[in-house]
Amino acid sequence: MTTPTVSPYLAPFALDEPRSYPFHRLGRASANHRWWRPLVVAVVAIGFYLGFLLSLFLPLVIVALVFPAVGAWLDESNDALDAIDLSDPVTFGVVMLSIILMLPAIILANLLLGARPAGLLTSVAGRLRWRWFARCSGLAAAVCSGGMLVSFGVGMLTGQPVMVADVNPNLALMLVLVLLLVPFQAAAEEYIFRGYLMQTIGTWLRHPAFAILLPVPLFIVGHDYELLGMIDVGIFAIAAGWLTWRTGGLEAAVALHIVNNVLIFALGAWGLLDVNASDSTVGGLVVSLAITIVFVFVVVRDADHLSIARERPHFANNSQ
Repeated sequence: MTTPTVSPYLAPFALDEPRSYPFHRLGRASANHRWWRPLVVAVVAIGFYLGFLLSLFLPLVIVALVFPAVGAWLDESNDALDAIDLSDPVTFGVVMLSIILMLPAIILANLLLGARPAGLLTSVAGRLRWRWFARCSGLAAAVCSGGMLVSFGVGMLTGQPVMVADVNPNLALMLVLVLLLVPFQAAAEEYIFRGYLMQTIGTWLRHPAFAILLPVPLFIVGHDYELLGMIDVGIFAIAAGWLTWRTGGLEAAVALHIVNNVLIFALGAWGLLDVNASDSTVGGLVVSLAITIVFVFVVVRDADHLSIARERPHFANNSQ
């Protein structure tokens, strides 16, 4: 009896090595994998984040001490900041920047100590798949805007007021801030919750359900909402996590998060939504759920049609 030969393409799998890695297991795909490495990445990322916060806000304090007029202006903004009034440009900017700084912190920490190549934090391709991201953004824009139009239409038919607040007196400034800051804020949250946390859990637990579901409570706690609002956020987090696993990258989740938040804050600036609302309505929850389901459906269908990679072949890690 002759001994079967092993193809050179299958040689890496001869010792029970996986043939490929899904997104949540990419931490194990790296040659520098160690079970404790994600914990070190977290510690370093927190250090970077605190350093970024200090470098951002310390100059403001110094300027306020040197120039009393600036200090007085900051004092006037304290009430809005204490109340987390997101219709106030200063408060909005501070809140967005405090979240955005998580993005360079986790990217730098991962670049220094994370899996190789560092782009595995983004997708199985080891990078952001820009064409796929653009496509997902277009789909998100169509689905989210369509859902909101339906919601406004139903509200008008049932006699609900179209305007729920006054048009922001700083409308132009708010719209500029929304367009400049919200995309990075949404991306920061996705890189933390659907990137770092999913891959950290996936390093230790094989089944994707753990990586998808375990970060959800943390994501909900990070949003100060009442019951219906928490349900809404939880459904979004589950859908975003599942899409990340199903499409092999963060592109779809980031696109949906960006488009959703940009529309909410832009409409809020026009007085069509209350950006400070801490809860949702049953109707709002139904609309949000419908938008999420439709987006998931069209993205998965498009991903299958385009053969978007869901896993990273084992041998690809030796070529980076």
